[in-house]
Amino acid sequence: MQDLSPEDFTGTGFLPADSDVVAATLYLTSKANLTQRLEALSATDQQWVHRQSFTGESGQLAWLENGDALVGCNDKSDLSTLGSLPFNLPAGVYRLAEDAPPLALLGWGLGSYQFCRYKASDRDPAQLILPTAANAPELVHTVVATNLTRDLINTPAQDMAPSHLQAEVEALAETFAAAITTTVGDALLDMECGAIHAVGRAADDPPRLMDLTWGDPQHPKITIVGKGVTFDSGGLNMKPSGGMRWMKKDMGGAAISLGLAYLIMSQGLPVRLRVLIPAAENAVSGNAFRPGDILNTHKGLTVEIDNTDAEGRLLLCDALSMASSENPELIVDYATLTGAARGAVGAEIAAMFCTDDDLSLELTQLGRSEDDTVWPMPLHAGYDYMLKSNVADLVNSAASPYAGAVTAALFLKRFVDDVPWLHFDVMAFNIRKRPARPEGGEAMALRSVYRYLSQRFGDSSE
Repeated sequence: MQDLSPEDFTGTGFLPADSDVVAATLYLTSKANLTQRLEALSATDQQWVHRQSFTGESGQLAWLENGDALVGCNDKSDLSTLGSLPFNLPAGVYRLAEDAPPLALLGWGLGSYQFCRYKASDRDPAQLILPTAANAPELVHTVVATNLTRDLINTPAQDMAPSHLQAEVEALAETFAAAITTTVGDALLDMECGAIHAVGRAADDPPRLMDLTWGDPQHPKITIVGKGVTFDSGGLNMKPSGGMRWMKKDMGGAAISLGLAYLIMSQGLPVRLRVLIPAAENAVSGNAFRPGDILNTHKGLTVEIDNTDAEGRLLLCDALSMASSENPELIVDYATLTGAARGAVGAEIAAMFCTDDDLSLELTQLGRSEDDTVWPMPLHAGYDYMLKSNVADLVNSAASPYAGAVTAALFLKRFVDDVPWLHFDVMAFNIRKRPARPEGGEAMALRSVYRYLSQRFGDSSE
């Protein structure tokens, strides 16, 4: 685990517990402890609180005469407990009157995020001095990992082409002294990654596969795969303008994978980590792949193209085959894969497919406890018939309008050997602003998977 430096706190909304700065005090006050809190105040402050109509509702503020404040909070202690405060409070430094649960503290950090690469912010977020009892390394690095993911997703494709994404992976590798190899363009064909090559060959910035490894080779092998479509026009099956508008986020799976890798490495989990990021822009030019084309894949299976807009699974299939070849303890992939998953669970829940029922149940429970909801979906083998091709081993997209997320997952499953496998079909984007979850890129299902890995392979911090 890396020690924290003052620079590590930058942009997290936190200050170290030993910070010697003047800070206003915040008193977490719910409806349940409101009476007790009021009784401890002076008569003047009680009047102040009454005049502000403070009832302990989550998100309410009531200022006291000395500049301290009562903060309304719920009793669930989730991300929303403190998640709105960094921008609801005036800019400045604050401390809590008592310890707070880790999720509540994390909400403060995640709620401090701003994407300021192209537009200056109107103000700085309020800063919180972490309580002495807080697990500062995990809190700070979780915020950094999440903000890394958010920044990558929010960056437009002009500055997040495959080569830019490669630079981000290389920077991450350098930070943690990880090894990395990258295969670019036609060299992918020499590795039998014909699907990755086909998706990106029409773009000026060629497709590539980044392969990062870190950790002791004797430790359990964990492999993370992230879909890195840096922009998706739909290819020759071109998307309408509305569907193309937010396709800068189609590399959200890669971004979440890198955020999770950052957190694993920063906390020094005793695993042998491998991260595979296939990256491509699904563009249109004279050599774009076409409906009806048949691609050769790393697995040896041939894939007939039904729809060029079902390209994410083509990137993943080669990478998943490579991941399986090492027989790791677990493969996890993240992808902004199907609109059908959004239709099933909405934009705020990660659809989860898993080959291990016990693992699926555990991840579902951890998603609830981490305020990082995932929802199990069926790998229903009865729908395999929809992937049948008369001229190849399978098609990349079922013609049926039904069960699109399931058939996409079943397609990927054909490229995974008998290895425990988690597949997340995610939005990777907040379409509305909520406490601790600003509008824009989001690291969905990152914390739930990290908590599982930390509990299984390392010491749990909670």
